Amino acid sequence: MAAQTVSETNLSDLSLVHRGKVRDVYNIDASRLLLVATDRISAFDCVMPNQVPRKGEVLTNISAFWFEKLNGITKNHLITVDFKQMPEKIRKNAELRGRSTLVKKTEVFPVECVVRGYLEGSGWKDYQQTGEICGNKLPKGLKQCEKLLEPIFTPATKAASGHDENIDETKFAQIIGKETADQLKTKSLEIYEFASKYALSCGIIIADTKFEFGRDNDGNVLLIDEVLTPDSSRFWSLGTYQPGHAQPSFDKQFVREYLETLDWNKLPPAPQLPAEIVEATTSRYLEAYKLLTGTEL
Repeated sequence: MAAQTVSETNLSDLSLVHRGKVRDVYNIDASRLLLVATDRISAFDCVMPNQVPRKGEVLTNISAFWFEKLNGITKNHLITVDFKQMPEKIRKNAELRGRSTLVKKTEVFPVECVVRGYLEGSGWKDYQQTGEICGNKLPKGLKQCEKLLEPIFTPATKAASGHDENIDETKFAQIIGKETADQLKTKSLEIYEFASKYALSCGIIIADTKFEFGRDNDGNVLLIDEVLTPDSSRFWSLGTYQPGHAQPSFDKQFVREYLETLDWNKLPPAPQLPAEIVEATTSRYLEAYKLLTGTEL
């Protein structure tokens, strides 16, 4: 029997603020939001027609794990993922258990803070064409997936629809102001350095990742949304890592690679994922959680 999945939520007694590719966001009151991680999966900016069992649980709990672990480096928007501690109007919706995060409201900065420690994805494509990524000049002759001499900050715009666009730091500073830009860059690199060292000790390479930040009513800059999950990061196995080609991954890159084998133009409607691809994706997400936290979900 197939595992139960949540494709979307429709809560009559809560006000839906936004339905993203994966998360449904509800207004709770003047200071709090509810983030619900569904089991939707997207690739090439298209949401797939079928879901990945337990994906929402993994995203919720990995983010909660990292928010706690990163407390010494940055403040964040997390209030609780403990279902028992949530308002009654949330608790009466049983399908939200395990996939809900109660958070503080912030004014979200309209940028993605991307940090790359390895050369892959759009960074690899940019490097092949120009020898640099977002204004960061890189040495000649680097291989696909090679470790960079030091992590680089490569910001992007936050697209409401379609692809996020890589930008240089000048454009980044123009969008949010130089002081804030410097603060987000420094914070992003600190988080990546700490998290990548920890992950390596667990057998996972965090090749690259993206962070989002917002400002609360008191003027504090908070780490928000999801953090260091298989959706927002590229996770590779340290044991099988070998530069020069694409790496087996614990993230949704596995789904992208399957889709690349199809005769599909990467426009909606997206094709149905076969059962074996879905099952293998669930296994990869659960394995990433287990390796990072040392516990079974």
